[in-house]
Amino acid sequence: MIFILFLIHLLSRGVGAEQDYILGSRAPNDSCDDINNCRRLFDIVWGCATTIFAATWVSVHPNVPPPNQSWLALLWRRLKMMLVAVIAPEVMVGFAARQFVMARSWSNEFEISKTHGFFVCMGGFVTHGKHPIVDRNQLRIYASAIKEIQVVAIKDKSKGDALSKAVALLQGMWFITQCIARATQRLPVTELEVATLAFAVDPIMLGTPDEESVVRRSYFPHNASGDPIALAKFSVRFRSMLGDPSSKYHPFSSNSVPSFFSVSYWNNSYKEHARIPSVVASFVGAIFGAIHCAAWNSHFPSADEKWMWRSGALLVTAVPLIAVLEIFVLSILEERNYIFETKFFKVAFVAFIPLYIIARLFLLILPFTSLRTLPQDAFVDVNWSVYIPHL
Repeated sequence: MIFILFLIHLLSRGVGAEQDYILGSRAPNDSCDDINNCRRLFDIVWGCATTIFAATWVSVHPNVPPPNQSWLALLWRRLKMMLVAVIAPEVMVGFAARQFVMARSWSNEFEISKTHGFFVCMGGFVTHGKHPIVDRNQLRIYASAIKEIQVVAIKDKSKGDALSKAVALLQGMWFITQCIARATQRLPVTELEVATLAFAVDPIMLGTPDEESVVRRSYFPHNASGDPIALAKFSVRFRSMLGDPSSKYHPFSSNSVPSFFSVSYWNNSYKEHARIPSVVASFVGAIFGAIHCAAWNSHFPSADEKWMWRSGALLVTAVPLIAVLEIFVLSILEERNYIFETKFFKVAFVAFIPLYIIARLFLLILPFTSLRTLPQDAFVDVNWSVYIPHL
């Protein structure tokens, strides 16, 4: 957290125009007449695009898909989750946090490993009738059978590639290093790079457990009765993504769990687990917005765009913190059975949602519109030689 605050402070100073030069700063007359001393617009966009893709690709761990899906369908399924990660990364963080909390809960209650718990949350264990085993009552029946499956066998099904995760980590760290170097040398950091920095920091900060990458199933030779098999409806998937406890998902009427399914939010027995993931997601969302504040003094094509960026960054930072406050206030009001006050706070917070969506749109669009009039110094490359010890 201290590192992130220092990074924001450094960048907000570095992207400002007129400041005293420090060690490693470039001369004021540096230009991009020499190809070896500059970067192109394509280099800026390509570096940001590859970093965002790497960060979102390794941070997305889909639930187990329906059986017999083609590789194209599986790819499209993952790309859709990546799109959600780009638009609302805090949703992905909340999803991962809910699965982590429930995996630990299953592990403690039924004396199974956390890896087994993750596999349960993902819909990896199914009955002979191909219904996901995700309900508490189901686990009471199948817990002993689940224990017989070795952790190594589950991890062997994982498609998580350690090499791809390492490459993504290195790409993110290299991008962060470049931004810091540009800030220390008083070179402009474009709005697109600041926005990319937010995506690069979150996966490195949170990590990515391999247990969540399982894409195949383990079947149990037990018969189960239930409704005819049907895929979960879109409304159920959408409400599950937002962690809505009113989403009526029934494992015996489906052959897979929704993409953002989380047991803790549809089973009232686990309502107490809802707060922790929500708080984690809110704090990550606030950090994501705070990093955008690093471009507070950056160059913008117009004053309107500058204030759109500033207001968007402030809202994206503030609204998640307001959500954290609401979570604790509602927990107190619900314990004291203050029904009217509880409804009032829920309605009051809903009023912030449209503003938050507009702010996120600002921060998604402005980094690209600002590319049309970048300052000349934005194309000057970092002078790495000043950091190499020499006599």
